[in-house]
Amino acid sequence: MPAQSLDPYAALGVSRDADERAIKRAYRELAQRHHPDRNPDDPVAEERFKEVSAAYAVLSDPERRKNYDEFGAIALDPNFDAARARAAGSNPFGGGHGFAGRGFAGGGASGGFSSLFDEFFRDSGGGFSRRDAPRPAKGRDREITLELELEEASEGCERRVSTAGNSAVSSSTLRVRIPPGTADKARIRLAGKGGPGQHGGPPGDLYCRVRQRKHRIFEVDGHDLLLSVPIRVGEAMLGAQIEVPTLDSRVTLTIPPGTNGGSKLRVRGKGMARPGGKPPGDLYVTLTIQVPKTDSEETRALAEALDALDPDDLRSHLFR
Repeated sequence: MPAQSLDPYAALGVSRDADERAIKRAYRELAQRHHPDRNPDDPVAEERFKEVSAAYAVLSDPERRKNYDEFGAIALDPNFDAARARAAGSNPFGGGHGFAGRGFAGGGASGGFSSLFDEFFRDSGGGFSRRDAPRPAKGRDREITLELELEEASEGCERRVSTAGNSAVSSSTLRVRIPPGTADKARIRLAGKGGPGQHGGPPGDLYCRVRQRKHRIFEVDGHDLLLSVPIRVGEAMLGAQIEVPTLDSRVTLTIPPGTNGGSKLRVRGKGMARPGGKPPGDLYVTLTIQVPKTDSEETRALAEALDALDPDDLRSHLFR
């Protein structure tokens, strides 16, 4: 909607004497109802969203609202000069009649509107015309980084982020919901929470980039988790049952007899959660054999006895 045809009070459905809270409440309700995210591929809703955003940009700014109340639609042009308008309106033809006398009070217009508009906005070289007026533009998108523990990214959580400097947002903080299973480097979009729009345009978007902090024991591979677990020589030879941690509990693993170092065991469903209620990832446990220190004669004797059990050609296949 062109700036000069916009009535911000009508766009928000509020009276001219509405206070700041009423204007803010009306804007919130309409912006949420007509937001493009709620109305995909609906050009009518998108246009309505732009209209209410432009109206709020006027009425939420005390100076712009005052100028609109005094001069009407002409004050919506970004190049409007209120001081020059008052000077011209007080004695435009030397007769001492203001805007009210020429049909401009309260935003109305008479046949003199066009000539007065040209009077205010053309320069000596004729360079500016109404066709040159800047169009409403969407505000700049912003991006912030949210650092999360691995458990928070898997289970989902809520965080509060600062939105300082965004005049279209009522508070200085926003609550961000992190869905379960949010991957590292994922972006969460908060529509309309970025930089303020220009010339009555809608605000930009705020993107929250997720960064998972390095975990103390787990490594992440997509939605699978990797864990390295040491076992004793006897546990590897004879087999054993051991407990290992997961993100939210403990599980018991069975180590088969004769397990070699580097063997991997899979624990289904004990990785990270997945978005949308999909089955979680898996936990992969890599077993490493912890060799005892040979700092006693008894230990050395046992090691030599074990070594004698292995075949002499243990590595012969490497040279074939």
